[in-house]
Amino acid sequence: MHFVEVILPLSLAKTFTYSISEAEFHYIQIGMRVAVPFGKSKIYTALVIEIHQNKPALYEAKEIHQILDELPIVTKIQIAHWQWIASYYMCAIGDVYRGAMPSALLLESETLISQKTNAIIDTSLLTDDEFLVYEALQQQNSLKVQDIIAILNKKNIFPVIQKLIDKNILVLQEEIQESYKPKLVRYVRLHSKYDSNQGLSELLEILKSAHKQKEIVMRYFQLSAMEKKPITVKKLVEEANSSSAIVKALVEKDILQDYFLQEDRVLFNGEIKEQELILSAAQQDAFVAIKASFVQKEVCLLHGVTSSGKTEIYIKLIEEYLEAGKQILYLLPEIALTTQLVGRLRTYFGNKVAVFHSKYNNNERIEVWNQVLQNSQKAQVIIGARSALFLPFDNLGFIIVDEEHEQTFKQVDPAPRYHARDAAIVFAHSHKAKVLLGSATPSIETYYNATSDKFGLVEISKRYGNVMMPNIELVDLKDKYFRKKMTGHFSDVLIAEITSALSLGEQVILFQNRRGYSPVVECITCGHVPQCQQCDVSLTYHKHKNQLRCHYCGYTMAKPTHCHACSSIDLTTKGFGTEQIEQELLSIFPNSKIGRMDQDTTRGKFGFEKIIDGFKNREMDILVGTQMLAKGLDFDNVSLVGIMNADNMLYHPDFRAFERSFQMMTQVAGRAGRSEKQGKVIIQTYNPNHNTIQQVTTNNYLGMYKEQLYDRQIYKYPPYFRIIKITLKQRDFDKLKEGSMWLYQVMSQNLNVPVLGPEEPAISRIRNEYIRTIIIKIPHNVSIGNTKKNIQKILNSFEAVAQFRAIKVSLNVDFY
Repeated sequence: MHFVEVILPLSLAKTFTYSISEAEFHYIQIGMRVAVPFGKSKIYTALVIEIHQNKPALYEAKEIHQILDELPIVTKIQIAHWQWIASYYMCAIGDVYRGAMPSALLLESETLISQKTNAIIDTSLLTDDEFLVYEALQQQNSLKVQDIIAILNKKNIFPVIQKLIDKNILVLQEEIQESYKPKLVRYVRLHSKYDSNQGLSELLEILKSAHKQKEIVMRYFQLSAMEKKPITVKKLVEEANSSSAIVKALVEKDILQDYFLQEDRVLFNGEIKEQELILSAAQQDAFVAIKASFVQKEVCLLHGVTSSGKTEIYIKLIEEYLEAGKQILYLLPEIALTTQLVGRLRTYFGNKVAVFHSKYNNNERIEVWNQVLQNSQKAQVIIGARSALFLPFDNLGFIIVDEEHEQTFKQVDPAPRYHARDAAIVFAHSHKAKVLLGSATPSIETYYNATSDKFGLVEISKRYGNVMMPNIELVDLKDKYFRKKMTGHFSDVLIAEITSALSLGEQVILFQNRRGYSPVVECITCGHVPQCQQCDVSLTYHKHKNQLRCHYCGYTMAKPTHCHACSSIDLTTKGFGTEQIEQELLSIFPNSKIGRMDQDTTRGKFGFEKIIDGFKNREMDILVGTQMLAKGLDFDNVSLVGIMNADNMLYHPDFRAFERSFQMMTQVAGRAGRSEKQGKVIIQTYNPNHNTIQQVTTNNYLGMYKEQLYDRQIYKYPPYFRIIKITLKQRDFDKLKEGSMWLYQVMSQNLNVPVLGPEEPAISRIRNEYIRTIIIKIPHNVSIGNTKKNIQKILNSFEAVAQFRAIKVSLNVDFY
């Protein structure tokens, strides 16, 4: 008897055993996918993690349906790493598997399959089975896997589907929502018959009486003589002060021809610069120090002030690892950053750079997956957000975690709730690779590890090219409001600085950590504030769409004309978001071009690119944004940064509020003055004497670090304690209260560590589910492994109680 042990892509903590034939036993390797039946009638794509001959004792092993791969697509190191993630972050191994694989590699019986629109299909090339599926799709627009099994009358249908997907005829349902169209730009050129001198005189004869058309043709000659590059219709029309209708007339007369070029962003088409990268003295010292630290330690922290040129040091190190024939993983906190960085790295490494993140569609992700697995030349340097950590590296030598303090490295929902920085360190260990953490404002845990000799530490205190650190000025809002020196949410100081920056042709970044127009709409008569029906939050007003929207569940309603409670028509808005700042700027600086970057404006696949490229090419003068702006972007023409209100970050009910505020403000400030001229930062605050704000002005990271460490020790927070947060959710308030109380009491009796709770979080109901949290603090001298085992036992017995079964429990280890 022969068996395989598999992981299913479901939230199940254990693996399952299936039986296989002897021939399959010799063929299957660990890391291949197999399609298996599960439950009554469903089929899932499972992953083989072991091949053995031990019969399961508790159930009869079913047979597998078929083998989906010819070679393993997951490596053994990966499987071991996934098991570590599942045990450390206390989630099911099935969750990790489902989160790690591109979804197109996980066909299941519920997947909807439909025909690709506007695909040109040559039916003569299809096999009989493929033609039957194609024919069925002409009758109805989508099929389930079960339907295809019925049509073909056989169970083994995944290869057929896979072939049709490869031939670009079918798409899986998940991909159909991709509404982004590639950006096509319309260009014009002169018809070839008019290229000679004789042709030209003919042309002028034809256009003798059509003045406007003649003007456009003349302008076309001027432009093509000046620029020597293709001319877009848009540019031609603008330059000639004409309209596109006249261009159209010329195209119809066969004088001009129009053609489209797709502005593709995944292909590399620039020149690789052959020049050597020269490091400054400070960078060279850091480079040597990092290499020295890697001799003894696996992890090194590079703490360099903003704009100190950390990227150049990374590039130098990447060069060395490439020469040794190793793969490099470069993790970034934000998809917006990959845009800028890919360009920079590709000028050095050309097509060796691959990108992997969730804005890529399934096919692009699978391509990268396979390239990494085969250690292909195209994927020697992988840039990506946290999900790139799951790629099947064959020969990993070096991991860079840039901006390591960012909270976006931590996955919040769904499970696995892993922290990419910590998981990367463990992953590197199993590959015997080195890790470099880079940041201008390292997180307190990392800095603590570096100063207590667990990691290496290298510091750069000067900006690249000896550019001065920005000059930071505080504006006291209390005083300005009192003296009536405010225009909207802008103090007179900020307006004056923006005016002078714009007059010098420099760009400005304004930071406000709230999207929308304003977070509260209030009735002046009775004080009623519209709330979300499903969550305990007020609705945010979005002026552009004239609606109120919940940022937690997406519930929307039209903006009310009168109060829903007392029918008064006196409604006012309180607070402000990026949309309102944008509106105010339009009235104060009507001649400037203003851009906005937040979750509402970066929805599409290339939303980030459009805004970042536009700002970099100086198409906008002022850019307003949320914390997306705070991360490592590099604009050389920004001389002024304004922080609209520093206080709303400081007073969050979170033990990291001060640390986060310091990091956020320092990072935003670091976008100013990155080339020759010293930048300026204006911070508007009601509390200019606050310690954290003072530490930002003097760029005093160490002061902030020591103050926070002192507090953390007293109040039992990391890095002195590990924290596990348990969240319970249930629609019935009383059941939840009873269940969370039971869990808390059992835990505080059985765990000899501090247990706090059950607490209602600040937002205690989301999507009609009430929430309670319990926090467990584990000191360093207590074994974390045993504590986790005990917690798991208690949770298992909690789930065995019938009336608590409907309560959803989720665990978040190191939830910060």
